[in-house]
Amino acid sequence: MTEHLDQFAGHVAVVGSGLAGLITALMLAPQPVVLLTRAGLGGETSSAWAQGGIAASLGDDDSVELHLADTLAAGDGLCDADAAAAILGDAPRAIAALEAFGVDFDRGPDGAYLLGLEAAHSRRRIVHVAGDGSGAAIVRALVERVRQTPSITVVEGVEVRRLLQTDGKLSGLLCATPAGATIIPATRIVLATGGVGGLYEATTTPTGNYGQGIVLAARAGAELADMEFVQFHPTALNAANWSAGRPLGLISEAVRGEGAILVNEKRERFLADQPGAELAPRDIVARAISAEIRRGGRVFLDAREALGQRFPDRFPGITRLCRQAGLDPAREPIPVRPAVHYHMGGVATDLDGRSTVEGLWVVGEAASTGLHGANRLASNSLLEAAVMGMRAARDILATPAPVARPCVAERLPVPSDLSAVRPIVSHGLGVLRNAGAIDGVIASLLPLALGDGPSADPALVALSIAVFAALREESRGAHARTDYPLRLADARRRTMTLTSILEAAHLSAPQSLAHTA
Repeated sequence: MTEHLDQFAGHVAVVGSGLAGLITALMLAPQPVVLLTRAGLGGETSSAWAQGGIAASLGDDDSVELHLADTLAAGDGLCDADAAAAILGDAPRAIAALEAFGVDFDRGPDGAYLLGLEAAHSRRRIVHVAGDGSGAAIVRALVERVRQTPSITVVEGVEVRRLLQTDGKLSGLLCATPAGATIIPATRIVLATGGVGGLYEATTTPTGNYGQGIVLAARAGAELADMEFVQFHPTALNAANWSAGRPLGLISEAVRGEGAILVNEKRERFLADQPGAELAPRDIVARAISAEIRRGGRVFLDAREALGQRFPDRFPGITRLCRQAGLDPAREPIPVRPAVHYHMGGVATDLDGRSTVEGLWVVGEAASTGLHGANRLASNSLLEAAVMGMRAARDILATPAPVARPCVAERLPVPSDLSAVRPIVSHGLGVLRNAGAIDGVIASLLPLALGDGPSADPALVALSIAVFAALREESRGAHARTDYPLRLADARRRTMTLTSILEAAHLSAPQSLAHTA
């Protein structure tokens, strides 16, 4: 029997407890909010694992215009310039709001922010907390404030498996709880569910995050945008004891910002002639490292000369991570490899976080605002999460609440299992792609996505990535194709509904089967 939690009728439902979800709930006060999270509050979120910090043009030598220029350059011609300018322009307000909620950013003796430098930034503009522990510290502060806010009811251990609709309008959420199937009535829903890293064997993100918000929104009719753009962080810790399906430790870009260099097993600095060298955009660095590894080589991040014995003070978290792997980063090079780190695509939204489904807002990594384009600029993600959470909350408060609608119970989908999907995605949708591999992914995933088994939801998200990748016959940003190595002169973003994605997959399926035969 399905339980109905009617006491939450009229509440705004926020799904997810990373930075985007937490700040959305806080900014909605005193509007009643029910905050739903699969793990403990703030747990299993990429936000809490972020090391670098938040990009914000706060320095005397910086400006929104400079930050925008760096963002557009990293985005490789695919950013929505107007959206990017608006989001980056809200950075000071976002930092002030976070401080008001208890976040204590690192400052120098003069009281000025200690600003870090990361790849593809022309200025020091990364504000951080506790050195390389920014994400965890920010999430801790917001979690504490959420627990102190009477208008927010937190329900932990709840997994949302479907958005319910009545007469074509949102009416609630179908959830799995320890007690069984549960329906929470809701006509205003905010999805803040994170990225897609769990679809891959090598990721720096929580492995259970496979794009739940994306599939929830897509099944409800929302448009998806730029799904092909999956960012691989160039420098994940390539520990000898790592096994597939377990998160890789992240060696923050900030280490390279402090002067660390990348070398191969011959101690050659293979990025020396690249503009920006180690601080080139992530897609360029990830491709270069992948090429070294594909030829049978190894890659190391060497911070001995740049930091040496100062490494533990500047990067205490990374030092602990390395020592757990039997390494001393102050005395020896760190073995690294690319791993999935961020998804630039997601549910298409406007600058208020609205999706194309009435009553559904999407914020954070699950959304695609146009800020990141084809390649996210380092530390713009936490900024986007904070800014868009604030913007969505403001829009919701200014929007009259729809009349409650009766919820019709549906069968609770089975729990998702990613084991069948991960090897398919990892093999065919990695750093370097081609038509044969992409078509093979589509052929393998389509029957899984059309089923109702445990692979269906993750396969549907992965299939969307593959279809978008097949349609983009060029190399741009994080989407690199060996069969289309050049960029097209005309850069265009793409949006598709689930219906059109499946139609495209069916059209390519015979060709896909031929490629894999």
